[in-house]
Amino acid sequence: MAVIALAADKGAPGVTTATVALGAVWPRPVLVAECDQGGGDLVYRLPAEGGGMLVPARGMLSLAATARRGLRPEQIGEHSQRLVGGLDVLVGLTNAEQAQGLTWLWGPLGRVFQDLGRAGGVDVLADCGRLGAGSPLLDLIREADLVVLFVRASLEHVAHLRERVGALTQELTGPGAPPLGIVVIADPRQYHGSIAEVDRIVTNAKLPATVLGGLALDPKGAEMLRGRWGGRLERSLLVRSARELAATLGRRLAAAHPAGAAREPAGPGPAASAAPTAPPGRLPPGALPPGPLSGPPAPPGPPTVARPSAPAGPPAPAGPPAPAGPPAPAGPPAPAGPPAPAGPSTSSVPPGPTGSGSPTGAPVSPAPQGSQPQSVSGAPTAASATSPTSAQEGGGR
Repeated sequence: MAVIALAADKGAPGVTTATVALGAVWPRPVLVAECDQGGGDLVYRLPAEGGGMLVPARGMLSLAATARRGLRPEQIGEHSQRLVGGLDVLVGLTNAEQAQGLTWLWGPLGRVFQDLGRAGGVDVLADCGRLGAGSPLLDLIREADLVVLFVRASLEHVAHLRERVGALTQELTGPGAPPLGIVVIADPRQYHGSIAEVDRIVTNAKLPATVLGGLALDPKGAEMLRGRWGGRLERSLLVRSARELAATLGRRLAAAHPAGAAREPAGPGPAASAAPTAPPGRLPPGALPPGPLSGPPAPPGPPTVARPSAPAGPPAPAGPPAPAGPPAPAGPPAPAGPPAPAGPSTSSVPPGPTGSGSPTGAPVSPAPQGSQPQSVSGAPTAASATSPTSAQEGGGR
């Protein structure tokens, strides 16, 4: 599972909208984390599950208050919320002033995002907004698996992008530095031509970045994304291009981190099991459901057929009960003696022993019955992977 940092340079051409659109169609459990230093927008744009408003105080701000005593993956779920449709989000700060006192948070948060992916199988889409010189978010970006920079297909935006790529290359050094990718926000009427033109400029400038694709500049689709979920949104250019981009990012991440790589636990283990379901608004690792617009993952592929469980067979015979053994011998009956002489005497024969025929007269208990062999069932317990969750959430976007 992966952590993807999404950002832009001057102008920030719809990074939050692009992040939510990708999370809505992401093919795996995903969490959208709003890390913009300028403050979050989701609480004002999108409704919470149940139709109410998202709680501004529950998210990055409440997480930071508890993170001073240590930050663990399960805390992410305690401070996340769920949008209408099932997408889990960690809402951002309220304003830029709050970010000034939280510069220490971003490095530990990036490491916890990675732990969330390892433990629960949840991808994290971190909306980093606009990047500037010496941004504290560089500590989080260093922990990412991929950095995606959004740019519009205009001369000034591409010029600023070139400078930002050069600065990030100097900041993100070392063998574990994440690769840089570029996504072009393009007019649908010139969609493929705009992407090709930006790719040509990046190649000629020999920038250490790769043009991954595009996202449609679709103002109507962006407005529909703000809480109005429906069939028209599913057919919008924004969502259709977001689904293509999500598939491209997924393939790139799979190539960079193939199955069995060090990032994933080696061999089949408990982490590969199904994750427990999450209560509404919570994010245990791996319990995240797919986004509100995901439908079947893209490409859908053949349906997964659950392996039938091995037939249990007839129940093990309990076996015959242990023999009780022969009853205790009663012994010879007491001699009755000669018959009483006839006469007026009316004395009767003295009573015999009080037991059941024992010579000593002590009561004889029946031999204890053999105990039935008890069947011991020791079926191994399966461990979890979201969302969130789940998993997505893993997860989980």
